[in-house]
Amino acid sequence: MKSVYRWTSRILVVFTIFFLSSANSVALAASPHSHTAPNIRLRHGTSSNWSGYAAYGSNGNFNSVSATWTQPAVQCNSQSTYSSYWVGLDGYNNSTVEQLGTEGDCSGGNASYYAWYEMYPHPGYYANITVHAGDVFNASVTYRNGGQYTLTLTDVSTGKAFSTTQRMSQAKRASAEVVVEAPWSGGTLPLANFGTAGFTNSLANNQPLGGFSSLDPITMLNPYGMKATPSGFDTTKKNFSISWSAN
Repeated sequence: MKSVYRWTSRILVVFTIFFLSSANSVALAASPHSHTAPNIRLRHGTSSNWSGYAAYGSNGNFNSVSATWTQPAVQCNSQSTYSSYWVGLDGYNNSTVEQLGTEGDCSGGNASYYAWYEMYPHPGYYANITVHAGDVFNASVTYRNGGQYTLTLTDVSTGKAFSTTQRMSQAKRASAEVVVEAPWSGGTLPLANFGTAGFTNSLANNQPLGGFSSLDPITMLNPYGMKATPSGFDTTKKNFSISWSAN
């Protein structure tokens, strides 16, 4: 979630919600951006707002997704730029996304970091866990039956964790993603220079994400060329990286 308006129509409201079965049973404010509209596909394998990998299939094919990454330190200048790092179900080929992750933004030459979750098209919310560049995070989204999803983010470096269970009865569970995103606020926001983001132990349905036959590597583009590009998977089919090229 960005420190502007995140998720597709995030407005800076200070209303709160109480999480269903949350391990952190506190009320959190709405995140300032829209963490994402679903994948804005330009053509097969390219997007204006996502870079990473998506495994996809029929409705009900995916019950879980997880990955680990080190929070990149974003490189800031005078431009305001934004970047999200997340795992999620849905969004690749349908209109909901059940997701959570971390954020690295630049404003006024300064970097800021935070964590968020979102059950799009509902608003996104801050996750009650501190984010520092260089910390290692593990994130997972798991379907729990009855339209309920448990979203968990753990700072492996500190041992702190956030977890919440949310309902999204209309979700199709037709894809699983590990993604770097340029967030949305009335349009795709400029992508922060994160250098390279490495993802390890990337799993869908507890299987290596890179082992799925229906798997799309997604390159993020702007009108002038590439913004962010995924590498191939290593031999375990669990580990890959995403490299920044442009805003």
